[in-house]
Amino acid sequence: MVTAYFNPRPINVSRAEAAQEGTTTKVFIELRDTNYPGSTYTLAYDPQSDQLKGVYFQAALQQSFDVVFVRMK
Repeated sequence: MVTAYFNPRPINVSRAEAAQEGTTTKVFIELRDTNYPGSTYTLAYDPQSDQLKGVYFQAALQQSFDVVFVRMK
């Protein structure tokens, strides 16, 4: 899986994996950069809404946040 992350400058993605679990496509992304020491996204694709939904874990703060990514058309 090829990924890139910008906020607004590039942030190093140390690991990105996609897996099919039954009918659900899941994505895991780990960031390793300044202010992102092991922060992760754990996401699942929702085909009905065409969105990736899941949890962002901000490692520096030890906090989790619900997130949704919407495809730009």
